[in-house]
Amino acid sequence: MTERLVLHTDAFWISPYVFSCFVTLREKGLAFEIATVPLQEGAHRRPEFRDKSITARVPALDHGDFRLGESSAIIDYLEEAFPAPQTPSVYPERIRDRARARQILAWVRSDLGALREERSTTTMFYEPARTPLTPAGRAAADKLLRVADLLVPADGGPLFGSWSIADADLAFMLHRLIRSGDDVPARIRAWAGSQWSRPSVREFVEHPRDPYVPYG
Repeated sequence: MTERLVLHTDAFWISPYVFSCFVTLREKGLAFEIATVPLQEGAHRRPEFRDKSITARVPALDHGDFRLGESSAIIDYLEEAFPAPQTPSVYPERIRDRARARQILAWVRSDLGALREERSTTTMFYEPARTPLTPAGRAAADKLLRVADLLVPADGGPLFGSWSIADADLAFMLHRLIRSGDDVPARIRAWAGSQWSRPSVREFVEHPRDPYVPYG
């Protein structure tokens, strides 16, 4: 019997890291279940979740009796546990393109802190931001747009010739600006919009959401 796959998600479906794992699972065509972890109730700190996930964060992935946390690790695990051609790859084929895709994933998780704070994911899926970016937020936005301008092909296609999870993650970051009406060059806005229309992405974006409750 195939071991069950279970993706542990936040209750409001606003985590960019849950997004990456959800899209990866859908793009690979894997059957999986959803388990909601109500962070607003501190459920991630309860021993039954904390001790198996190690880092006590979402997303987490169960594959049988194995639980793994941290979205980049989960994506890499799914690539190795369910490799191509058994399932579609979510990374580019060429080694340097794969390295660049991983660079993008690492970067959007570790940089642009002011932008992530001022254009949080609640502004994407609940209420758009009402205040202008601070100088720090504007500098982070400018950095994001500079990187996007370097990476997005002139023809508006995928970053590496065929779709990869890096396309989804970069588009997600750009939508922090787009969803709040911040200035984004037309070419980059159009590219991000095309990525946002992908079925696996739309399923996450359009998932029903309960009224938001802040959590720490």
